[in-house]
Amino acid sequence: MSTSKKAVRKSSHWEDRLRASLPTREVLVAHPWLKPVAHRLLDPQLWRLQHEAVARGVAIGIFWAFALPVAQILAAVVFCVWWRGNIAVAAGLTLITNPFTIGFWLWLAYRVGSLVMVAPPPAPLAEGAGVLAWLASVGAPTILGMGIFAVGGAAAGYVIAKLAWRVRIWLKRRNR
Repeated sequence: MSTSKKAVRKSSHWEDRLRASLPTREVLVAHPWLKPVAHRLLDPQLWRLQHEAVARGVAIGIFWAFALPVAQILAAVVFCVWWRGNIAVAAGLTLITNPFTIGFWLWLAYRVGSLVMVAPPPAPLAEGAGVLAWLASVGAPTILGMGIFAVGGAAAGYVIAKLAWRVRIWLKRRNR
């Protein structure tokens, strides 16, 4: 048996189910809304696990996960096409902030933003003050905190992805 056949590993049941449920790039290109940009979506670098494209996808996905509260995947895909990052990686990483974890991230962003701005705790709101008054009292520190998470997380994600790729290659070479 050749070494390439030995290196092929068996995929697990959940990986097969995940692959079967995800749309292929041909299905995406055939979608009527995507026809105007279909030629750009067929670029192999947007889908291949190449180290630079993956690192860009990580950075783009983390940035848009924290920069936008909604439509993160759409923004990540658009920027992946523009900056030639891996679309699947970016879309997956936008799920860091999801409906189950967004409360935690917003609270943490408020805390970080308050530390940076040296903002006092928000004053208790008057009876009958609405949601807009509450948002005005916590909005600036939260937006600053999410911006810090977006930029810092994108930079750290890019560097970590590049380092992880190098370590993986180094280990493969060492094992030969």
